Amino acid sequence: MMMERRKLLWGTGTLALLAALPRRLYAAAIGYPRLLDGPMIGATSPGSFTVWSRASGAFGVAVEYATRRDFSDAKTTAAVAATQENDLCTAIEVRGLQPDTEYHYRIKTDGIDDRNLPLPFRTRTAPDRPRPIRIAFGSCARVQLYPEQPVFEAVAAMEPDLFLWLGDNIYADSDSETAYSALYSRQRNVSALVPLLRSVPQLAIWDDHDFGYNNSDRHNVVKEMTHRLFRRWWANPPGGTADTPGIFFRHSFGPVDIFMLDGRYHRDPPDHPDGPAKTMLGAGQKAWLKRELKASKAVFKILVSGTGWTLAEKDGDSWANYLHERDEILDFIRDEKIAGCLGISGDVHQGEVNCVPWSDKGGYDFYDLVSSGLAQYLAPKFVDQHPEVRLRQPFVRSANFGLLEFHFDPEPRVELSIRDVIGAPASGKPVVLRAADLVNGKQSWRAAIDPDELERRERALRGGSYYGGE
Repeated sequence: MMMERRKLLWGTGTLALLAALPRRLYAAAIGYPRLLDGPMIGATSPGSFTVWSRASGAFGVAVEYATRRDFSDAKTTAAVAATQENDLCTAIEVRGLQPDTEYHYRIKTDGIDDRNLPLPFRTRTAPDRPRPIRIAFGSCARVQLYPEQPVFEAVAAMEPDLFLWLGDNIYADSDSETAYSALYSRQRNVSALVPLLRSVPQLAIWDDHDFGYNNSDRHNVVKEMTHRLFRRWWANPPGGTADTPGIFFRHSFGPVDIFMLDGRYHRDPPDHPDGPAKTMLGAGQKAWLKRELKASKAVFKILVSGTGWTLAEKDGDSWANYLHERDEILDFIRDEKIAGCLGISGDVHQGEVNCVPWSDKGGYDFYDLVSSGLAQYLAPKFVDQHPEVRLRQPFVRSANFGLLEFHFDPEPRVELSIRDVIGAPASGKPVVLRAADLVNGKQSWRAAIDPDELERRERALRGGSYYGGE
């Protein structure tokens, strides 16, 4: 009896002691507020960065940030409510920062530190003047088949300034909100990916498998739901316009402008006959793109598409089936004398470096660097499909990512390369483009093409086999 009484008194005294301590010191109790997913860095500017996360309950989430590692100069944002209506996801913009500056940050959930994330993270604001910039990108991450995804360790080792997701970021292929949310959560918690998410800004567009079903177009009956979920799970700048819904947006990062395009929400079915009225972007988005391209003062302008810009995938749902609209865009770039444009894309389960030789039409050559997949089976079936100009042999030996390396001294230039699962060059020598190559009347593809690919191309033009004899 005495022993039971002592246990009761000890338990009562312990509870009283805990109640007297500051909340953050006894927050080791099971069920204490924490994050379920994240944090992930989203859009940045010279004066801000955005932190996305998903909380364990409906409470306030805030970001504590500092330039000093000991947080002696720390500030904390106002708390943003994680609500059941938004599946407890928040995107918090940290403002009033210095450009191109490293910041340490940590998350406060319901006013206390997350005990599962005891160490702070680091990220960097965007530059406000020219300096070397490294942008990595990729597409096609199928967590159901590839739960480990080691390619992201190689991406992180390259220390990119920015990572772009080009679609099929999950393979939902569903009309169920639960399926989309579950797969987004699984992908965010891939162990090789987590360090990249916490430090490097992430921007995204979608393609068919995270928009709806395979080859989905504007007739997708759940596109409003998938649009809502996409905005919930990514921390992009606002997408679309007041009169044109979608996920498209323009983002500036130093002297580089990035045009993230929505190739699904307004897309006509790919098997419809091509013609002037057939569209991938829709009238509203195309008008927006033309306005934004004219307004851009950036040295380089990246046009980001979920599907390839060239003729490589003739039987798929790429721009090869929307050539009137693609050519209209390239003609607009030429006619308005908009310099510095190049493209990147994904989707085809291989790495490619291709080109549309618009210098033949009075413009300049439009390059398309293609990376797919980050975590998806490779598809050699596309190897025998020929773009207008193939600059490097397609890469199908491992998961891969694309890399754009911008330099501005002594002259503006960019290096285009595909990297394999360990980060090694996978496409031979990088294609090096100067800003002076991306102006009307300048042909550059012949200097950039691999000699073997040039020989194959010329043999095919004579009526022979691309990979065989005459």
